[in-house]
Amino acid sequence: MILPDFKVEQWMNIHENDAIYNLTDTCIQSLTMQDLLNFESINFNSLVLNYGAITGDVLLKQEILKLYKSGTIDNITTAQGCLQANELVMHTLLQADDEVIVTVPGYQQFYDVPASLGCKVHFIQLNEHRQWLPDIDDFRQVISARTKMIILNNPSNPTGCELGIEFLKELIALCQPYHTYILCDEVYRGLNSNEISMSDLYTYGISTSSLSKVYALAGLRLGWIKADKSVIDLINVRRDYSMISTGPLVDTLGTIALKHKDEIIERSKIIVQTNKETLLAWLNDNPHFSVVIPEGGTVSFMKYDFDIASEQLALQLLQDKGIFFVPGSCFDFENHMRLGLGQDCTMFAQGLNQLSQWVSENIES
Repeated sequence: MILPDFKVEQWMNIHENDAIYNLTDTCIQSLTMQDLLNFESINFNSLVLNYGAITGDVLLKQEILKLYKSGTIDNITTAQGCLQANELVMHTLLQADDEVIVTVPGYQQFYDVPASLGCKVHFIQLNEHRQWLPDIDDFRQVISARTKMIILNNPSNPTGCELGIEFLKELIALCQPYHTYILCDEVYRGLNSNEISMSDLYTYGISTSSLSKVYALAGLRLGWIKADKSVIDLINVRRDYSMISTGPLVDTLGTIALKHKDEIIERSKIIVQTNKETLLAWLNDNPHFSVVIPEGGTVSFMKYDFDIASEQLALQLLQDKGIFFVPGSCFDFENHMRLGLGQDCTMFAQGLNQLSQWVSENIES
């Protein structure tokens, strides 16, 4: 299995530590260990650090299940982050010559992993003039009995677009006759009360998520998969080749977080809403930029109108002002940069002001 470099992750690995103003991170500003332990007083001295429950602690699974409208704990297994959860699903269910449908711009894992397994990948192009939302007719033109899986991100990275219930129902109606799986990475789900999970809508729907993004706990590396029990059973067999368990320490901390999810999500909502208001005001004074501001999620895809390649621009901004962006080129989409909406509000505002200064000094001068 040969995989190309993961462009977004490589860019982050190389450049993130040089940033003063990280305007591209997809996570909510991280909680500290003390923040988490303030929710509950736990005596960890007696916690046995063995492998623990292999597919996830029962109490943890019960808390995860509360994020959904259907199922039992038998519909859930754990993973080390949403990235591994997605990989486990794809490696378990896909094989050479299967056909897969993905949308672009999107997360590289969704198309390069299936391609590395020998799948034929169909790309559906998203357009900014449609608010980055897909057209159901585009799926209708490529789906067939050979389509094993459609892979979505809802809300999306990098665009932040959120697929509504009517579109999802139409997509399920297309997939149902072929028993086509819909893998939906829902790691940005949770900031809107009306968000729906694919695994609650469709027998062949598979939902993945983690504590990394809206729960501000990326360092726990705790993710999960929710799907029909028959799928979870297959994944749990395959899972033995990739991991043993997430472990008692992570499971215990994850349980605390999810028991107090309302407090964590409220904090996240305040940060994102504050940054959205800052961004809206800033856009009014900076006509070189435009953004489809998402209703949910923590990311957006900011467009600029001057003639500089996105990688060159990102490097120049980092060098001159310490402003860190993932360039659109990492998503094979130029004249855009991924803009994160979840980081420290003061830093976010200062970073945008520094971006204005750079444009004034280098573009408008």
